[in-house]
Amino acid sequence: MSVGSLTVSSPLLLAVGVLVTTALAWAAVVSARRRAAALASAGVAVPGGRRAYLGVGLTIAGVGVLAVATAGPAAMVPVPRTSGTVVLAMDVSNSMGADDAAPNRLAAAQRAARAFVEAQPDSVDIGVVAFERGALTTAKPDADHFQALKAIDRLRVTGGTSLATAITGSLTAITGRQVAVARDGTAPDIGYWPSATIVIFSDGQNQGRNLEQAAEVAQKAGVHIHTVGVGTTAGATVTVDGYHLQTSLEEDTLTLIAQTTGGGYHPAADAARLDGIADTIDLRLTVSDEPLPLAGALIGLALALLAGGAAFTVLRSGRVI
Repeated sequence: MSVGSLTVSSPLLLAVGVLVTTALAWAAVVSARRRAAALASAGVAVPGGRRAYLGVGLTIAGVGVLAVATAGPAAMVPVPRTSGTVVLAMDVSNSMGADDAAPNRLAAAQRAARAFVEAQPDSVDIGVVAFERGALTTAKPDADHFQALKAIDRLRVTGGTSLATAITGSLTAITGRQVAVARDGTAPDIGYWPSATIVIFSDGQNQGRNLEQAAEVAQKAGVHIHTVGVGTTAGATVTVDGYHLQTSLEEDTLTLIAQTTGGGYHPAADAARLDGIADTIDLRLTVSDEPLPLAGALIGLALALLAGGAAFTVLRSGRVI
């Protein structure tokens, strides 16, 4: 539950605490009134006035603060951090089922992608886009790298290949708005995103259009694209809908994409390292709201109030209760 910039992890404990504190306060008021009435009927003046109940008030306040502390309160505070964004574009087309990379190209790409994710610092937000003829963001860029790893593991082979879609789909994940090249090849202006990098894991087989235009969109936006070639130039045969198709690694296509955007081409055998990619990410300063636990401070305040209440009670009456 949240109230403004404050949150509590256990609303039920908070509700119980408020009820208990309210009941104690009500009982203290009723007891004080009865005592005052009894003394007045006996002709005895009530000693101390309101100060006589200061100890009880502090004690009840301490119980109330302690009740709030047990509910797990936290304040949402803005925290600045330097961060960059990397989107992994994973080719899931039918040709990625070829076995010239063991056990197949997609599995090899997944292995390399997981190694890359695990090597990145928390300051880098990582997202995952699966592409064939279309593209789908399966994990939005986030500092929680476990979500990216789960998205990589869920990938399955299907469909044809469009490397242009891989690029525009990744740019969509980066910018948070739909990016597409028009049918006539007109490229959109998406602004400048130098803190973002795209890493394409693919065999380079391309059946789509507007690849050069899509790469130019990324280049103008300052987004570097690194490509990872999966498979062999000798190729292998893959069965699709009962047909046997020969497919091989198209290194020239992947190299062209990388060079156009200032990135680099990496053979799959070296993809686990992908040295130098982190150096191309221009980290930016961002501010995000993060929870600051308040339970410790509130417990300290509650103990101070309880101790103060006990001290006033002892000084006034000579007894703790």
